[in-house]
Amino acid sequence: MNQLFQQAYLGSLVADALAMPGHWYYDREALYRDYGRLDHYQKPRNPHPNSILHRSNYQALNEQGEILHNQAQYWGQAEIHYHQFLNAGENTLNLQLAILLNKLVKTTGHYDAGLWIDFYTQFMLTPGNHNDTYLEEYHRGFFTRYTQGKNKHKCGIKDEHIGGLAHIPALLAALPEESDWRTIVKTHVALTHRHSNVLRAADCFARILHALDNGVPLRESLAKAAGDWFSTAKAQKWALRPNEVIIGRVLGSACYIDQAFPAALFLAWKYHDDFEAGIIANAQVGGDNCHRGVIVGALLGANNSIDEKWIKGLYSLSASADRISLSRSGE
Repeated sequence: MNQLFQQAYLGSLVADALAMPGHWYYDREALYRDYGRLDHYQKPRNPHPNSILHRSNYQALNEQGEILHNQAQYWGQAEIHYHQFLNAGENTLNLQLAILLNKLVKTTGHYDAGLWIDFYTQFMLTPGNHNDTYLEEYHRGFFTRYTQGKNKHKCGIKDEHIGGLAHIPALLAALPEESDWRTIVKTHVALTHRHSNVLRAADCFARILHALDNGVPLRESLAKAAGDWFSTAKAQKWALRPNEVIIGRVLGSACYIDQAFPAALFLAWKYHDDFEAGIIANAQVGGDNCHRGVIVGALLGANNSIDEKWIKGLYSLSASADRISLSRSGE
């Protein structure tokens, strides 16, 4: 097991779980009022003042698209927290899937896109496999195409959200050293996110992690591998201003990759030598802090030690231990 990639993977889980209660808060005063400083794991609660779940809609075309299960009743309601039933320290759905992907690849000893996509569809269609209320657009788009009879490998949509990078640390931590990791990362992300910018960001993210594994310091890795997404000169100026100004006014705090990925790289650059300060800063600025946190947590986790308290508090690691079956659906 590669220790650096394992640290990156754990960092991604920690940052997601820490940010989860404040996920998609855009009113920072409301975020602070509801949770105070997000410096420890907390359980989410209703009402969520910035929730737009009441505007979200998904109707399964047939039973092959039934992925909301008992959570469907909350869609269309106002002020519902996207993760209302998760425990303190529990990961959001995309990171729960990342945990299972990591276990699958480690168990089989290699990455198999067909095995994963079979597992993914079976997992999502089985009631009770997770307790998250919100399913990102890519899940809904994938299963809409799946119900239309499309090949599972071609059901991904042109989703341009940073959530498309959520599995990369987990995947790299599980791959054998001799793997063609760049091809595998592209193949895996394209199963659900076929947007060119997401695929480009995924490759950049993986290259930064590999640069760190080769001993290149984090700030130097960002300068060398992320030049089309990140500017050291801008970061030096931004670091003099409050995070809430940079992520919110200069860069958007939402999920769109063209803003979210540079925002994550900036936070990783600013807090390059302090894992805890970086993940707390990311959580506190709200927006899509969970998926932005995957990048921040992974890069800072790879570059720093992670206090054991963060690992011990991860609910999803232990909860997912016996939720994986290696048989293909239908076999």
